[in-house]
Amino acid sequence: MAAFLQTNITLDSIKIVPGRCSSLTDRAPYRIRCAAASPEKKRYNIALLPGDGIGPEVISVAKNVLQKAGFLQGLEFDFQEMPFGGAALDLVGIPLPEETSTAAKQSDAVLLGAIGGYKWDKNEKHLRPEMGLLHLRRDLKVFANLRPATVLPQLVDASTLKKEVAQGVDMMIVRELTGGIYFGEPRGITINENGEEVGVNTEIYAAHEIDRIARVAFETARKRRGKLCSVDKANVLDASILWRKRVTALASEYPDVELSHMYVDNAAMQLIRYPKQFDTIVTNNIFGDILSDEASMITGSIGMLPSASLGASGPGLFEPIHGSAPDIAGQDKANPLATILSAAMLLKYGLGEEKAAKRIEDAVLDALNKGFRTGDIYSPGNKLVGCKEMGEEVLKSVDSKVPATV
Repeated sequence: MAAFLQTNITLDSIKIVPGRCSSLTDRAPYRIRCAAASPEKKRYNIALLPGDGIGPEVISVAKNVLQKAGFLQGLEFDFQEMPFGGAALDLVGIPLPEETSTAAKQSDAVLLGAIGGYKWDKNEKHLRPEMGLLHLRRDLKVFANLRPATVLPQLVDASTLKKEVAQGVDMMIVRELTGGIYFGEPRGITINENGEEVGVNTEIYAAHEIDRIARVAFETARKRRGKLCSVDKANVLDASILWRKRVTALASEYPDVELSHMYVDNAAMQLIRYPKQFDTIVTNNIFGDILSDEASMITGSIGMLPSASLGASGPGLFEPIHGSAPDIAGQDKANPLATILSAAMLLKYGLGEEKAAKRIEDAVLDALNKGFRTGDIYSPGNKLVGCKEMGEEVLKSVDSKVPATV
């Protein structure tokens, strides 16, 4: 398995169950059940949401790689490309059209490019591309976001940290995705008794929301190096006090996992000071959003990191964690590797096709070993390539490989 996707999760505990998904049990071990075909079915429906900015460019490349890896493993894909984000706003006036939501829910997995851009920044809140993503996560009921962050030997010099600090970093951030301050009520902008505008958001978590994401994190840590750090702000926030209480209570079910707690401000500092101390991190929605972006820069570029968002049933959502980068859109400068690796996670976690996933992971490493680099990860002595050429090199490496084994 490629180093940067080495999660050591066999999916025995975070289980992909063949066939349309059934409801999950509340008992340990916790299971995430994604939409996957029966062993006889080798044709999958994939919803493609290119989105905005560099999204269409990286999705086009990832689609080609996904098709090639699938073909070599006897898989076929039916792709349905749908408008989403700013592109949907321009087309139909809303960021998540009903048709797009329906296509996503009826698919076996969803591959997303990127959303947002300066063009829509001044829109009313409900008409911003980002709201489409929040609503899509809600519609798909994906609550667990897995974000690997590993420093590849080939890219250690691209990290902004000293080599001795960055070398060997390998962590998984498990972010709660559908609760907390991004979704809590009450929310909005109102006028108080003094006639002054007041903005309100609510950080709120129910016990079951904390328990289910904590179980995913414990199972993830169990299959990695057995260390779990829960990040909160329990010295200030009531929601974090409950978070720490629930996570601590579950620890007795996982005696083989070493649990620690850390305040989010300290975690942000420790990620820079000594990132190798972390194995698996579990945290809430907003903290996970921030910390995972910080962790991405340790690896050298946000353009290298994929993510998987999984729920108790139905299709998963797979996307690079980078943004739409409108400043380089259409210039063939984007790094497609995070999206290609998101396609690998789609195969592995969404469809249970681990051999095809490994083909892609190995091909990315092969392209990097040959010295191909996009601008964000370039260093002297390597070959600078654009988005399309990087995709072509990965395709060549996929095609040249012998049948993958797991």
